[in-house]
Amino acid sequence: MKYLIAGLGNIGPDYDQTRHNIGFMVLDAFAKASNAVFEDRRYGFVATTRLKNRSLVLLKPSTFMNLSGNAIRYWLQKEKIETRNLLVVVDDLALPFGTLRMKAKGSDAGHNGLKHIQDLIGTNYPRLRFGIGSDFPRGAQVDYVLDEFSDEEKAALPERIDIAGEMIRSFCLAGIDETMNLYNKRANRKEQAAPKEGSDSLPVVDPCDNNK
Repeated sequence: MKYLIAGLGNIGPDYDQTRHNIGFMVLDAFAKASNAVFEDRRYGFVATTRLKNRSLVLLKPSTFMNLSGNAIRYWLQKEKIETRNLLVVVDDLALPFGTLRMKAKGSDAGHNGLKHIQDLIGTNYPRLRFGIGSDFPRGAQVDYVLDEFSDEEKAALPERIDIAGEMIRSFCLAGIDETMNLYNKRANRKEQAAPKEGSDSLPVVDPCDNNK
């Protein structure tokens, strides 16, 4: 079984550590943990890895955010991957910083990258939403998403990114329904019991503890 994991962002050093590039940051960490190396390919930087009997294609589009759909559609078709096996990792202003939510489908919610993907392949594809908060004055949204995380947020990012990686693994091994149940609905639990022997489920840490 094959999956396409696409992290959204903008290429170039000016955007490297900005909030809008959290999708790139998550995929960079995931690739590093998997000993996978990105190569400059058509429409994006691509790496491959495996989880048990699953093949994963990791994609960081080089099209810039507003044209992300071009890269995703191309690699879905090239690798013959079904849309249900696509997972898009994306920043989300509507969620508090560090909150992670997986959804099976949805609207673009005003996100230009998701809007272009929707225009090309529709809305029925899974996405992992990474909260970046919305602590900006009216009219300053663009500056906010294209700015770097605060020092406090940077200190918390490694843990949040690691959990995003666990959610990606769970999506591929256990499926989206189980992943949503494990991660989206347990706001106060720090840990989840290890799965039974032989299960594809993963031990998980709940990403949604907003009581800290």
